[in-house]
Amino acid sequence: MDQIKESINFNQVIQIDLLNFASSLLVAIILSFFVQITYNRTSKTLSNQNNFSRIFILLCLTTTIIITIIKSSLALSLGLVGALSIVRFRAAIKEPEELVYLFLVIAVGLGCGANQLIITTVGIIFALILIVIYSGYAKNSRKEIEQIINLGVIIEQDISDKQINNLISEIKKISTDLKFISMSRTSNNTTINLDVKPNKFQNLTTLSEKIKNKFKNSKVIMAYNDDLSL
Repeated sequence: MDQIKESINFNQVIQIDLLNFASSLLVAIILSFFVQITYNRTSKTLSNQNNFSRIFILLCLTTTIIITIIKSSLALSLGLVGALSIVRFRAAIKEPEELVYLFLVIAVGLGCGANQLIITTVGIIFALILIVIYSGYAKNSRKEIEQIINLGVIIEQDISDKQINNLISEIKKISTDLKFISMSRTSNNTTINLDVKPNKFQNLTTLSEKIKNKFKNSKVIMAYNDDLSL
């Protein structure tokens, strides 16, 4: 029983080694700086990236200092819990990606504050490499997707089958790939909907001008959608 009381000593404070503390701060600064660079170069958030990433190093240092201090005293740990129950953080996180990077920076601070420098360094470097690889893969995928355009042609008259085939042939000439979506025909309206991969976007604008000149009461609608696929 006495041993338990001694192990749970609220007034016990372990002396912090200054050299280890300094090395923890240095590693925290370096790792959080790498996180900041990775965020600025790979993030696709709509908010101001530079302004948001400026807090990374400061947040990491703050976390490192807090963990270094409270790990040596159970009383300080409980005091921190009480303080956090009073303080309310009202910062608006607009993008989930921002929250992920904040947790990553806090993880750096926790690891460095606990003096687990090697594990923290390896884990953060692995996470950043994974982010860069995934970002490059996503970028290549977006380039492929961005070429897919949904093309809608609305002509306020009932055109013949030959005219429809000629129109589709003209679209094929400027496209590397084409997928039929739908077509509707009435006595005074013809609507054609296609997914196309144009050779050049300028070719689509040229085609729309040709359609406008050939069919006076016509409308060409072009739309990009992430969900489109050929």
